[in-house]
Amino acid sequence: MAMTTSASTGTSAGTPAGRAIPAALFNACFVLFVINASFFPASFFQHWWIFDKDGLGIPTDFVNVWAAGRFVLDGHPALAYDWPTQKEVEVAVLGVNFAGDFAWHYPPPFLAIASLLARMPYGIAFITWVVASLIPYMVVMRAIVGRPIGWMLAFAMPMVLNNATVGQNGFLTAALIGGTLYLIPVRPVLAGICLGLLTYKPQYGLLFPLVLIAASQWTVFVSAGVVAVMMAVGSWLAFGTDSWQAFFHWMPMFQQAFLVEGKATWWKLQSIFSMVRYFGGGEQLAWI
Repeated sequence: MAMTTSASTGTSAGTPAGRAIPAALFNACFVLFVINASFFPASFFQHWWIFDKDGLGIPTDFVNVWAAGRFVLDGHPALAYDWPTQKEVEVAVLGVNFAGDFAWHYPPPFLAIASLLARMPYGIAFITWVVASLIPYMVVMRAIVGRPIGWMLAFAMPMVLNNATVGQNGFLTAALIGGTLYLIPVRPVLAGICLGLLTYKPQYGLLFPLVLIAASQWTVFVSAGVVAVMMAVGSWLAFGTDSWQAFFHWMPMFQQAFLVEGKATWWKLQSIFSMVRYFGGGEQLAWI
């Protein structure tokens, strides 16, 4: 069985890196791969994904990306951060109202990607975003695993279903984090570039610099800093001072909504803080 599994995954059991993959692991990955690969075309044509049976858009996280990009194309990038105005555009493109908000809370550099996607019709932009962000995620997973089964393992992960269904940015985030960690020992400059690009999720900037300093990874640290500064300056030139002012102006509201009121639902936030809140703990206890 070990020899069969090894051959089926394109590895050699005689080399250290090619030790046979357990059949149970291979079979589980294959089943999950088939489920994920078949779910999206099936759900699209059954009107469970992107559009419903009436042709109306299904409200998901991706709508805030497309709407933010629309503001950029219309010459008003700062309005992407205004919750009521943002929702008006989201309702218009979906053709249906919805409870709550899909608010734009990313720093201005990410508006560049949003504006590219907003040039396409909503449904095409949704699929393009999922596929375009899935590819680097799978490439990084293949590199980390170090053997061909990495491709299947990447697509078999259950969170692929969650992320692609709502059009979130988890694929891109995972690719940049994984790329950073994989490249640090061999290509520190490229690792720094990955980390600098990750500043579209600024919360990760709290931990990585400390880790790099503790590990004396100065090449990674400097290259990441240069990329982060270049992105900030580039977005300032492209989208103006108003976009940065709007970002910082609306940040307290994001904090109030997500960390105090739990409007994003606690189980969606992977942190000690959210776990405490999920099980009924107060905000002060969660911070401690």
